[in-house]
Amino acid sequence: MKNIFKISALLFFLIMLTSCSEDLVEKVQVGTLKGIVIRKGTNQPIKNAKVFTTPSTETVFSKEDGSFIIENIPLGDYSVRAELTGYLTTFQGINLKNTNQVVSIVFEMSDDDSLNSSPSVPVLLSPVDNAVDQPLSIDLTWDCNDADSLDVLKYTLVVKNDFDSNVIEIKDLEEKHYFLENLKFGVTYYWQVTVTDGINPAVNSPVFRFKTSTTPNNRFHYVKKMNGSYYIVSSDEENVTFQFTPFDKNSWRPRLNQNSRLIAFLRTVGGNAQIFTANPDGSNPFQVTAVPIAGFDNAEIDYSWSKNGKEFLYANFAKLYRINKDGSGLQLIYTTPDGSFISECDWSYDGSKIALKTNDANGYNVKIYIIDLLGNTVKTVLENVPGAAGGLNFSVDGNLLLYTYDISGHQEDNYRQLNTHLFIFNLLTDENIDLSAVSEKPDGSNDLDPRFSPNDADVIFVNTSNDGISAKKIVKVTLQDNERTDLFPDAEMPDWE
Repeated sequence: MKNIFKISALLFFLIMLTSCSEDLVEKVQVGTLKGIVIRKGTNQPIKNAKVFTTPSTETVFSKEDGSFIIENIPLGDYSVRAELTGYLTTFQGINLKNTNQVVSIVFEMSDDDSLNSSPSVPVLLSPVDNAVDQPLSIDLTWDCNDADSLDVLKYTLVVKNDFDSNVIEIKDLEEKHYFLENLKFGVTYYWQVTVTDGINPAVNSPVFRFKTSTTPNNRFHYVKKMNGSYYIVSSDEENVTFQFTPFDKNSWRPRLNQNSRLIAFLRTVGGNAQIFTANPDGSNPFQVTAVPIAGFDNAEIDYSWSKNGKEFLYANFAKLYRINKDGSGLQLIYTTPDGSFISECDWSYDGSKIALKTNDANGYNVKIYIIDLLGNTVKTVLENVPGAAGGLNFSVDGNLLLYTYDISGHQEDNYRQLNTHLFIFNLLTDENIDLSAVSEKPDGSNDLDPRFSPNDADVIFVNTSNDGISAKKIVKVTLQDNERTDLFPDAEMPDWE
């Protein structure tokens, strides 16, 4: 009986003890901590950051979106810590005062620069070091890497040359290339790339060099206008242009001769128009003529190379001259019988005939005809018509002649043309093709200054409004299908050799 009493007392004590313990747990007051971990300066969420409190409660890791939560934290003061390799450890203090209180915090973690790697040395890829004959527009490319994937790399490109003191510096590039344009012929360029990750010191690449081609191979030449003065531009098939003459030298009517590898042009000297030649890069300009080229209007006059590139034909009012390209051997070969001005001439490729356009002092009373080297007229193409005409150019075989004529017959003091068409005259059959009509010239415009392509498959020319003040453009017509294609805007006086 005594033992039964002892056992019962022990059971009662244990039951009371358990009940008291449950009451104590229920009386503990707790709160919740919520937060997010982001990268300082970018606000990018940081995942897998370790977050824990002191005094210790529970350790958690931030999720994909940077968020975290610690629940059932007893009320009190805590220091909360966020840490992750590559970032500086961050602390924040919190105070939980009320039961079920929710405290929110944001950890902005900074990069631990002591653990950040420098970018690699930029590797210059293209053009290779010491490359030669490079184009005047070139894509400089390089490669660079950084072990720290979150670093943003920025590049600075510096380009110098051996021609002048000009330094090109392009900053804050994020792409690993830069398209460099408007380079000069025959110049050596030096380039270097510097990279920075915004944390470590900048890293420099080696210095590479390349040299542009010494001579342009441009077959198109034409004229642009600036402040009332002409300057000449050359271009290739891809429309990569080169300024052949300077802005301050009034130069126009370019004519390339492939045999001499010289470009002839007209330039004002002492108020007169003289024939000059120069290399394709514009170097070594040479004045050929002493007796100037002259007619009723300097913008309308034209001259011609011989096919072999040794001589020129040009006119001074009523007189037609022949002269060597070095300025020697000036020879008068023809004078108009009626004293009319010779404004344009073209020499056939075989050298056997010359096309002339004559007119009065106002540019009218036009006659277009063919003479032989003895001055005999062998064919008359156009005469006894009102209005303006011009644009003479032989085909390669000399059997076709390009010319223009204002079919409106309009005449006025300022030489305005209203409806100028291109014509191809067949010297063998006397057939005349209106190229402007078959290629559907826009109404209210003029087609001017035509030239055959080197293979006679196309014709290039100027098209412009007949208002006399609008911009001009160079257009191509393919003779097979009479299709028009715009080539060069704000351009005139084309040449294609």
